[in-house]
Amino acid sequence: MFTRVLKSSPGCLMVIAAMFANTTALADNLPQPNGEVVLTVTGAIGMTNSDEGARFDIPMLKALPQTKFTTGTIWTEDKSTFQGVLLKDLLEKVDAKGTMLQARALNDYAVEIPLTDAILGGPIIAYLNNGKTMSIREKGPLWIVYPYDAKSAYRTEIIYSRSIWQLEELTVTGD
Repeated sequence: MFTRVLKSSPGCLMVIAAMFANTTALADNLPQPNGEVVLTVTGAIGMTNSDEGARFDIPMLKALPQTKFTTGTIWTEDKSTFQGVLLKDLLEKVDAKGTMLQARALNDYAVEIPLTDAILGGPIIAYLNNGKTMSIREKGPLWIVYPYDAKSAYRTEIIYSRSIWQLEELTVTGD
């Protein structure tokens, strides 16, 4: 019966071909998160895993190349060791095609971050502070942290304002 439907309905072949093409396109994109989604990246990106954009859970972030550094912050008493994913690596993973990021926190605090900040040795999206996950109360689950002690340019009001904690969404904008 299936063969007969295909023979009698050439349009059906196009529908089936489109279904397979769509399956192939999805396979080239990001995997689906299995756990709680902690970060959504939207806007001018080439890799997605949902209609909303690219959604990540913690294991997906941990599967990306990892970066760890120790630095002082204006929000903590002592130096802390932060671990996470370089902002640069995350943006490469989603094939970001813009010039700016709109970062938004759980409490709706929002800040713009130029993509030029996303460099090797630059900010990370941290999910561990001193080896421990960060609760919302502790600025988690995600915090954009710059290596403030690495250079004086990272110890400015502008950079501190970009160090958004309780991060939940990044939107890539611009050309």
